[in-house]
Amino acid sequence: MLLQRFSNFGLPVPALVLVLILAGCASSGPTSQPTGSSADGVSGDGGPVVPAAALTMFEQASAVMASGDYLDAELRFQEFLLQYPAYPGAHVNLAIIQANNGSDEAAIASIDAALAINPDYAPALNQKGMLHRRNGNFLEAEAAYLKAVTASPDYALAHYNLGVLNELYLQRLDVALQHFELYQGLVGDDKQVEKWIADLRRRVAASQRTANVAD
Repeated sequence: MLLQRFSNFGLPVPALVLVLILAGCASSGPTSQPTGSSADGVSGDGGPVVPAAALTMFEQASAVMASGDYLDAELRFQEFLLQYPAYPGAHVNLAIIQANNGSDEAAIASIDAALAINPDYAPALNQKGMLHRRNGNFLEAEAAYLKAVTASPDYALAHYNLGVLNELYLQRLDVALQHFELYQGLVGDDKQVEKWIADLRRRVAASQRTANVAD
């Protein structure tokens, strides 16, 4: 029996934690949401200084997005990007909102804007994969997800989506199991995914036994 997987643009369970991030400028790699302070603003994990005003605007837009008010959140991220266009995380969040509203062309443009800033930005690659998957382009989706985990092996959400893609769409149970296990190892203790892993292990073992009998 196939278990229901939540990986649509309706913001899956792990998405809010992993997608609502503010990354650095074009010269930097992906970073987590900046913390700490400096004389001129906020810096994150040794990355570039983020102006305090930018951080405040981003946090407010993210909070509105998390509340489910996508119309207001979209306007806030658009305003943010008019002033601070070099932050790929804001482009990705805007793409999520646009895709959620059925505006795939706008979402693609926002994802492309993020990747123009940083071609290896895992959240943008992950969202690109989600768009491809939703439109039935499964191999293109796989390529985008794989590029995301190659660029950032600890980006758990892309492993989660690779698990969904390989189980439900590509019918590669062993590969799906590998990615769900990687996801679980990164996030710690996801009870729902733990059940999926147990189910996949049983099904993979059964498939292997059937293959051995056939041989």
